[in-house]
Amino acid sequence: MKEIRMGDRMVGKGHPTYIVAEIGINHNGSVDIAKLLIDAAVKAGVDAVKFQKRTPEICTPRDQWDKMRETPWGYIRYIDYRHKVEFGQDEYREIDRYCREKGITWFASVWDEPSVDFLEQFNPVAYKIPSAALTDHDLLRHVRATGRPMIISTGMSTMEQIRAAVSAIGTENLAIMHATSTYPCEPEELNLRMIQTLQREFPEVPIGYSGHEVGLVTTAVAVALGACMVERHITLDRAMWGSDQAASVEPGGLQKLVKYIRVTERALGDGVKRVYESEMPALRKLRRVGLQ
Repeated sequence: MKEIRMGDRMVGKGHPTYIVAEIGINHNGSVDIAKLLIDAAVKAGVDAVKFQKRTPEICTPRDQWDKMRETPWGYIRYIDYRHKVEFGQDEYREIDRYCREKGITWFASVWDEPSVDFLEQFNPVAYKIPSAALTDHDLLRHVRATGRPMIISTGMSTMEQIRAAVSAIGTENLAIMHATSTYPCEPEELNLRMIQTLQREFPEVPIGYSGHEVGLVTTAVAVALGACMVERHITLDRAMWGSDQAASVEPGGLQKLVKYIRVTERALGDGVKRVYESEMPALRKLRRVGLQ
């Protein structure tokens, strides 16, 4: 399995799991909330935080623009809501500054080509392609042209669509995330064995897991199955307003998740059977035959 470099970290087999706390749009358009989420991620010890960048007029179907929606800003058009939760130049400059101050990496999922061009000014360590854009090969090639590492998510996609996406951009400097795009996702639809299926299908590519489930254990299981990168949405409170909040992890849960993943890594071992020194007292006390 090949590796990719995420800033000062290598991601791939043999390296610690790269843990991404996805802020996404759970900031609800507030830089102050974004900073609190960054603080929570830093305290938990994750490797990076991730945002989402869209151009609303491109990413929102035209027939949805004028639909009305109840929001924290009142009863407004859907396209206006999309703008309310979208950070621009000033907000991302402050996020970039704050993450540097806190010593944590940040990057973003990109939903359209102008968003890629916008984020280039911040010299991101990678670009994430969300599941919704996996079949947008023009976007994939536009991101590939930046020369930066690419992470593609595979929710709501067939194997044929995943193969086509990889064929469009090649396997160099690429990571693939298994995902199911249901928020929140029931355990029976997580299909964690797909991590191993993707490893067999793309042996030269690091495979990760982007989870949208409630709970923490299944993400640690994903690591046990070989995921070398994991991503979970984070929130200050799962009861907050917003479509992704219920499928997110609160600050205390994020700390537990990082601990579970690191314990899982240590527990996996190397698969070579040995008698540990710590076993010797029990061996001498309990085994009657075959001590030599």
